[in-house]
Amino acid sequence: MHYSTAIFSCQTKLAFFKAIVYNVPMNCRQCPVLCGADREKTAGACGVKGVKIAKYYLHLFEEPPISFKNGSGCIFFCGCSLKCVFCQNYELSRNTRGKDITVSELADIFKRLEDMGAENINLVNPTHYLRHIMGAIELYRPQIPVVYNTHGYETEAALRLADGFVDIWLTDLKFIDPSLSLRYTARRDYADFALPAVKFMAEKPLKMRADGKMLSGCIVRHLMLPLAAYDSIEVVKLVSTLPKSVYFSLMSQYTPFGDIENYKELQRKITKREYDRVVAAVRQYGLENVFLQDFDSAEEGYIPEWDF
Repeated sequence: MHYSTAIFSCQTKLAFFKAIVYNVPMNCRQCPVLCGADREKTAGACGVKGVKIAKYYLHLFEEPPISFKNGSGCIFFCGCSLKCVFCQNYELSRNTRGKDITVSELADIFKRLEDMGAENINLVNPTHYLRHIMGAIELYRPQIPVVYNTHGYETEAALRLADGFVDIWLTDLKFIDPSLSLRYTARRDYADFALPAVKFMAEKPLKMRADGKMLSGCIVRHLMLPLAAYDSIEVVKLVSTLPKSVYFSLMSQYTPFGDIENYKELQRKITKREYDRVVAAVRQYGLENVFLQDFDSAEEGYIPEWDF
């Protein structure tokens, strides 16, 4: 299923850039769904048209070199083509709340977050807004690092476009087992795209300031799920094959949330036994640059209150 490069030919890339510079509507092929919607007029598979956000603020609960001292300047984008049933940001991913903004206003938000003292500009769930974000970058290029905070369901071609302005890749690696992505998301082919994507992002050179702030690099996140420790271990094994400069963030914060009425296994937090199995795998496979949430991190305090 690695056909994304063929889709994004040189001519397609040229059209992509013309759409940014001249505001020419084009059919949306920014994520692997390739729905083809004209999102200036109608919603795509992601559920949104135009640009819609739910919040922007200084967020203190990202990984330490991202939030650092003042907090990461997070912009939470609405809509999502992945549609995880357990999404912790369910109201955003299902587009039930948020505010429509223009590309120019998005550029203004970059500047506003900088003025607030943000350590970086953190684009949360940016995949289906790549064209709009690139347009905003054309208007105002942040003077602080730009973080691309993605679910990992990406085409390599889109990532190459984003690589022109991204300093830090902050990516989920949710599943390797396709039966899990089929059960919990709208996309059985998650790993078919996420694995090449994470390997591409892992090549970003690591640059850390002496005081521990990340200026460039890649962080791979994984959220442990109930009854899925076996797949979490496969994720750990995969990460162990990536360049040593990659950081791994293992999250235990799963809290029952979202549309999980028909998913009995998701109606509980992970157990200590599940947690210990995955942590043991981190040690077994020799991962060194690791952020590890404590077992008791599962609480709704990690879920922001939405402004719009």
